Amino acid sequence: MNIYDYMITKGQNAKKASRELAYISTEVKNKALIAMSEALISNKALILSENEKDLVNGRNNGMSKALLDRLALNVKRIEDMAEGLKSIASLSDPIGEVTKMWRNADNLQIGQVRVPLGVIGIIYEARPNVTVDSAALCIKSGNAVILKGGKEALNSNITIADIITRAAVSSGLPEGSIQLIETADREATNTMMKLNEYIDVLIPRGGSGLIQSVVKNSTVPVIQTGVGNCHVYVDEYADFDMAEKIVINAKTQRPAVCNAMETLLVHKNAAEIFLPKVSDALKTYGVEIRGCSETEKYVSNISKATEEDWKTEYGDLIIAVKIVASIDEAMDHIYKYGTKHSEAIITNNYKNSQRFLQEVDAAAVYVNASTRFTDGGQFGFGGEIGISTQKLHARGPMGLEQLTSIKYIIYGEGQCRK
Repeated sequence: MNIYDYMITKGQNAKKASRELAYISTEVKNKALIAMSEALISNKALILSENEKDLVNGRNNGMSKALLDRLALNVKRIEDMAEGLKSIASLSDPIGEVTKMWRNADNLQIGQVRVPLGVIGIIYEARPNVTVDSAALCIKSGNAVILKGGKEALNSNITIADIITRAAVSSGLPEGSIQLIETADREATNTMMKLNEYIDVLIPRGGSGLIQSVVKNSTVPVIQTGVGNCHVYVDEYADFDMAEKIVINAKTQRPAVCNAMETLLVHKNAAEIFLPKVSDALKTYGVEIRGCSETEKYVSNISKATEEDWKTEYGDLIIAVKIVASIDEAMDHIYKYGTKHSEAIITNNYKNSQRFLQEVDAAAVYVNASTRFTDGGQFGFGGEIGISTQKLHARGPMGLEQLTSIKYIIYGEGQCRK
């Protein structure tokens, strides 16, 4: 079977499954999620063995340490994936929820009811956990899902998808509910982006290159996610000890993820005290610092930041640092270079904190906290299928509710429009 026919078959199977998933009971969905969780635990050794093949390939191909960390699985990460499935099973089912009900002038009773989107396509890179998270959220929200992972994690994804798919179907979900594209052929991705007849929405997860490619080439509607050129602004009124902890966490805890900080903005009145201190701390974590000309006055042994650095999502232990004259200059910088993902201000000045919250245009805006909290699990959603950086339909971490639409239900008593 050629790639086109292969993808058409996947689309047809998903579309067929989505009809049943739209009204399948919460009990069946939860049973499937629990079975998927148990199957992951039962097959830990197999998953780790296949993941090691991907890691070996990644090392041989010069994959960075940060990306290898995203790719790597261990017993704890598999157990976390399994626990995440149970957590999603415990959440309220959004499907069938009546969000609003009213009567119009003709005494028609009109209601809004949550319904699934239908078939969701996910195109993602080197994170095998996305296979599980995406499948779980789609199933609980009544959607069929077609998964297209990156070649870097192909062995891991094939194994994980096979394990959870068999568990889901044996628990009563229809065939075609969860499907993985089991090829690294780029033509499969190109075809997937044109399957309007079968896929209702595409969600790309990964770096800027992947996301922009999908946005530009897809004829299927796209929810743009994930590009995270995130900033932390240390105001002149900041608690510097707090600021240092937040900067270290935002940059180093997991530098390859989209909610990690990439640029540090520091008010000029804070620079002399704060920058030498935080730069020494960053260097102990192996962070490369690229600073503006003013930053070079306070921090030694750093690279000169270029225009490109302000635009870059490094996904690595690299940080750009700029000294700004005011909160207005900080917000102007974020407006120009930010990706509308996550932005933070560290300050004890109430007026500045409120200006930052109101004037910065991003999916998540923080006062005195790390950008690393922009995550569906951290927000109490049980997980996320991505972090939307656009404004249509959904914004921020996308949990169950964001994977639904509404339909109107209308009760009448013989009314006819005059």
